Amino acid sequence: MCGIIGQIAKSIIEQNQFCLKRDTLHHRGPDGKGAVFLQNNTIALGHTRLSFFDLSENGHQPMCDNRNEIWITYNGEIYNFKELKEVLLQLGCTFHTQTDTEVIIEGYKVWGIAVLQKLKGMFAMGLLDLQQQKLFLVRDRFGIKPLYYSAAYGEFIFASELKAIVKHSNHQYQVDFSSFADYFTYRYIPSPKTIWQNVAKLPPAHYLEYNIRSATYSIHEYWKIDYQKRKIEKEELAFLYGQQLEQSVLQHSRADVPVGSFLSGGYDSSAIAYLLAKNNYLPQTFSIGFNNWEKSEDQYAAVVAEKFGLNHHPLMVSENDLDLANIMPDVYDEPIADISILPTYLVSKNARKYVKAVMGGEGADELLGGYTWQKDWFREHPATWKQKLFGLSDNHPETLIPYYANAMAMGYFGSAEQQQLLHPNYHKNIPNDVHWFYRQHHQQELTAFQSIQHLDIKCFMGELVLTKIDRASMANSLEVRVPFLDHELYELVLANQESCYMDANTTKYLLYENIKQVLPKTILNRQKQGFVGPDSFYMQIEWYKSNLDQSTLIKEGIINEEYYLQLLTQQDHWRLWKLLVMEKWFNRWAL
Repeated sequence: MCGIIGQIAKSIIEQNQFCLKRDTLHHRGPDGKGAVFLQNNTIALGHTRLSFFDLSENGHQPMCDNRNEIWITYNGEIYNFKELKEVLLQLGCTFHTQTDTEVIIEGYKVWGIAVLQKLKGMFAMGLLDLQQQKLFLVRDRFGIKPLYYSAAYGEFIFASELKAIVKHSNHQYQVDFSSFADYFTYRYIPSPKTIWQNVAKLPPAHYLEYNIRSATYSIHEYWKIDYQKRKIEKEELAFLYGQQLEQSVLQHSRADVPVGSFLSGGYDSSAIAYLLAKNNYLPQTFSIGFNNWEKSEDQYAAVVAEKFGLNHHPLMVSENDLDLANIMPDVYDEPIADISILPTYLVSKNARKYVKAVMGGEGADELLGGYTWQKDWFREHPATWKQKLFGLSDNHPETLIPYYANAMAMGYFGSAEQQQLLHPNYHKNIPNDVHWFYRQHHQQELTAFQSIQHLDIKCFMGELVLTKIDRASMANSLEVRVPFLDHELYELVLANQESCYMDANTTKYLLYENIKQVLPKTILNRQKQGFVGPDSFYMQIEWYKSNLDQSTLIKEGIINEEYYLQLLTQQDHWRLWKLLVMEKWFNRWAL
């Protein structure tokens, strides 16, 4: 896992300044760093390395082919690189390293940008073809790895994190207040927007093709989920799912260093632990707990660790850890208000004391209907009053999008709430449709349930969950691998009618069928729980007051003080949390 950066300019790139920008990504790759300057110093590529394959200098990046024509700076893991390498060897390619990076280069030389269709893994990369005078920016199918870019100010620059673009820059980047407003609706800033004007996110499953000669670019989607209506027996699908998941877990365990695993005691992380132990790989495991909370997950993680003989490392969180919010703007250099950002950071910090990589369970709930809002819709199929009055189908956007937006909100900010929150000078920045991002990804041709799944994949997981886990882990120089996010696993399941993989009486049916004989009843009978903590941890109103009473956002005339005081009186900790996260970010980056 690594940090990447690149720049293309009309004039000479100042090398020291470029390296300063690269070094803002040191936490993503403390094992080494590199930079190359090409075409009379008008093109620069940079890299910080967290090494897992071929730990020697042979794995150094930026890396090029034997003709110095194809260059790459790459962040991620290609889990099927050994299989691809065998194919490329048979086609006459030669290799000088044991890295997956070189496989991408050689694969590009054989298949062109169509090599993306053959890659299994998480990745963000800048691939430079000097012969064609093109740069390709690529982001993996689900958005596990981040990639930002800017085509302003007469240059093109890209990087793993925003700080590498805006820091040590000759240009003054301005806050995008339409993104500011979006944040309060979504808890994050939706792609392709960022908190800064003139800086964009490359959406998941897309690549950007930049023409160096004309200084123009185009963006292309290279993968879509195919929701077919195939129907096979549930038992057969469960068997196929189990086979594919086990293969994915084993591929994700490949490394020249030990790989650990997060362990919550839920189905997902427990299944990973089981599949590793089944194949004689006993990972060190890591969990978070909260004192004096009967639902604290450390107790369940301990049950699984004991079952499989794992070396487990729990970490207990205290109320004092709320003050870690002060450093979150450096971890998340774009505001994100998921309530688990602090425990995710802490469990990553603890894991990094022992290993450089862990496995996580992200992606299982989205695919298998594990979230409450998915299960509730599937089980109840409620006939809403709008359906009764107007005959709307249950997947009509006027029915489903409000339902989904409310499920996602954790402190709802619609248009009316934002008008109360923001000073009138900023009302013009509130979108006419505050749910525009949900509407963009709503698929009316699907069933309502699969439409919710699609929204979860593109919005909740792609923008919030995976951003959270990437920044929290990489701030601690820890790689998180997510074996449930194997795109072939998704294709296998979602090609079927939802009745093939959902069961009204069984949580995550396909996974349950593969673990019901091997996990303790304590785990199998445990109620679904998110990676959060007790509400009391986030309900310390005096803490919000001490952090927001001298608010910069209020002093700058952006936020209405009256509305803030109203939230305090109502003890509305969810909305206060959103406000506090933005306040901390604004003080760190916007002043």
